[in-house]
Amino acid sequence: MTVDETTRAVAPVRAAEELELKRDEFRLAVRMGLIRTVPNPVAVPDPRGAHRDRPPERRPVARAELDRLKAAPDFPDGLRERVRAVGAGEAAALLSIAYDRFNRLARTGHLSPVRFYLNRYRAVVWLYLAAEVTEFGEKNPGLLTGRLPADVRERDAAGEDLRARNWRSRHLSLLLRDTDDPWARAAAIASLLDPLQVAEVVDDPYERTYLDRLRPVPPPGVPVSGAAHETAARLVRADDPDEILWHRMSLALALDEARTARQAPHPGERRRPAPEQDSTPQPEHPPAAEATEREEPAREAEPAVAPPTPRPLPPPGRPRTDRAAPPPGRATATRRPGLLRRIRRALPGRTTTGGGWGEGHDWR
Repeated sequence: MTVDETTRAVAPVRAAEELELKRDEFRLAVRMGLIRTVPNPVAVPDPRGAHRDRPPERRPVARAELDRLKAAPDFPDGLRERVRAVGAGEAAALLSIAYDRFNRLARTGHLSPVRFYLNRYRAVVWLYLAAEVTEFGEKNPGLLTGRLPADVRERDAAGEDLRARNWRSRHLSLLLRDTDDPWARAAAIASLLDPLQVAEVVDDPYERTYLDRLRPVPPPGVPVSGAAHETAARLVRADDPDEILWHRMSLALALDEARTARQAPHPGERRRPAPEQDSTPQPEHPPAAEATEREEPAREAEPAVAPPTPRPLPPPGRPRTDRAAPPPGRATATRRPGLLRRIRRALPGRTTTGGGWGEGHDWR
């Protein structure tokens, strides 16, 4: 059990165990605001001092929050039911309608998915909150029986599919609710746009780099790499012209608010501590005569040192003649023969006075 004794905060894994929630259920409960977490900035702060916070589902949970949830009369079934996500087949069973009819209602925007994942065939599987599906059936009984309205049938026949768009809208609202930092909010909006769209709205490359650094982590269900990642990445980004225009306008407004709060850091910027000031009081403007007297001795004490004159280099290809000659009366040391020459002299039949290779041998 990982508990911070100062704030009485419990690690997310331990909190999920105490609340009797699965991993995905705990993530969804935190994203929906059903479980409040404690802000926990990452170890590396922002160059301008703004700490980047961890994703909500990776933050610790206060002990008081766990006690509050456990004290509910319907715990743990009530909390688990509010975060239970179902597929299209189970959702259709909850409404007592056909599978195809539910998909037609979902594609035309009557229900909003809360999650998605890709199965082993790389097909997108949308998940819906069971509580929202039940509520939709109670409020719209006319859509569950009989023939669907004409506008629904026309939109479905035209190939309209609003499931990804409705999921992005929900996902963005959850991201914006998780942070109060204006730059992080702008990065959340930019994460739904193509990089080319972001470059057209954000002219400053340093601001684009800062937005990319604050980009939220991919939502659960997005593969890390491979062809499945490309399929999921297309679902995360806006593709409808009206939706793209809306997010571009929202990003421009969010950038104005972020620039007012602080400017994006540039490479090499660091927060430097203020220089320590001498506590001894000094006059702001010393007399001119006194300042002259203090400076004059210093000028006289400075020796006049001429800069060293560089020695000219010899022309290429010629030996240097500026080497120091040996002192008189001392013989110049002879150079010791090299290793190859000494090996040759040690060969059998080699004379000590021979000059070339093979001298002293009888080649007849």
